[in-house]
Amino acid sequence: MLGFLVRLLPFWVREPLLIVVGSVLGLRILYLAAVEKDWVPAGIGAVFLVATAVRVHIVVRALRARRADPAATQPQPQAAVRRPPAPATPAVREKEPNAWGQAFAAVAVFAALGAAVWLGPRLLPSEAHGTPHAVSCPGGQETKLPSAYRKTSGAVTGAELCEALNTPDLARLLGTPTETATGASASSGTAALTDGKVAQPEARIEFDTYTVSVSVTYNHLSIAQYVKLMEYGNEIDVRKLEVLGRPAVLFSDHTMQIEIGFGGSGGPVEQGPLARTLAVALDAKDGGGYYEITVWSTSGAFPDDDVLLGITEKVLPAIPERAV
Repeated sequence: MLGFLVRLLPFWVREPLLIVVGSVLGLRILYLAAVEKDWVPAGIGAVFLVATAVRVHIVVRALRARRADPAATQPQPQAAVRRPPAPATPAVREKEPNAWGQAFAAVAVFAALGAAVWLGPRLLPSEAHGTPHAVSCPGGQETKLPSAYRKTSGAVTGAELCEALNTPDLARLLGTPTETATGASASSGTAALTDGKVAQPEARIEFDTYTVSVSVTYNHLSIAQYVKLMEYGNEIDVRKLEVLGRPAVLFSDHTMQIEIGFGGSGGPVEQGPLARTLAVALDAKDGGGYYEITVWSTSGAFPDDDVLLGITEKVLPAIPERAV
């Protein structure tokens, strides 16, 4: 039906319309193919662009022919029939539609529509450069925080970490821009083996492919000391670096996995999939305490280190300043 309606349009409206639509679709498909690194859509986008180039060539030839022989565009008279001469009347020449005007109007209208389709998601405040919020973080009103939070100057809560992590950019930074978050959680707990004296808030955002968590440990352990402890642990692929002007370290370690059966009975703690973590000091002087950004998946795969760096540089500045 749509194709039939398009064929009914005049040449100087139909062809510019198809050129604009083909250009927008072709470029958009190529862009998505480059983001997803998939060559099949890239081939489809190239077909659209080639077909568009052919139509551009047809329009150019038609314009040249129109300039060379304007009379060719006028209807040819039928065979002459002898009729009595009519009284002489002033000749009134009908105004010929302006082909350039038609073409320009069609291009302008559909270019505006194409720009709206292309840029619309980028201009919406809630979806700028990323996927929309599919989940909401837990409420920021904590009923009762552990005493460690009151004794720790500038400690943030898990809900505040979740708000900083649950950014529309997160899926794009993970390399999965078409995914939306499926779960969000936060907790304002304390670090293990500290008798509840060390505040350790945590937040987690889950996607179909990856899960990302951010935590803050308000202890006196510096990144330099943390690296030394890794020599006695099971961490692998340890890499020291600097992030946002602060000492940091990248390492890999296995997550922990607990199976919960019917009736609330729990099974033994088992080794989960491998995860990649970036620990960053709370301050440039490395006086103690650190952030941790961790990414993992059920398959055991995780993105490269540049992805973790990009997420960290996006999330850490969004955490309330009193945490620094």
